[in-house]
Amino acid sequence: MRFTTVMAALVVVAGFYFGLSYLLAGNWAAAGFGIVDPDGYYVVKGVRDIAYGLTALILLLMKQRRALGWVVLADSIIPIGDCLAVITHGGTVAHGLTVHGSAAVLVLFTAWLLLREKAPAQTPQAEPVPAR
Repeated sequence: MRFTTVMAALVVVAGFYFGLSYLLAGNWAAAGFGIVDPDGYYVVKGVRDIAYGLTALILLLMKQRRALGWVVLADSIIPIGDCLAVITHGGTVAHGLTVHGSAAVLVLFTAWLLLREKAPAQTPQAEPVPAR
């Protein structure tokens, strides 16, 4: 297996490990993260959202629309999770659904649009005219 593939797989595993750590053992994970001041949450949330936006932007600019569709679909878990967090941690159902539920619907709709696109037809390349 190529070294680059191993490193990429480690990035994926780390993402799942840290994400699941916060979901399953939040206090332990938070202590390990090192932020004592709860205002640090805003920095973490902001960086997460900027990273998601940059990932989507890179794929869009590189014209990788199918890959973008899959990334947007996978990342739809963000507003779904945010909605559930609001509803289960002191927010109202109305606020959770209005803000985060509607965002989830829009993200899922965008993923659906991207994934159902047909690849543009390849125009045949003209044969080069031999030099005389």
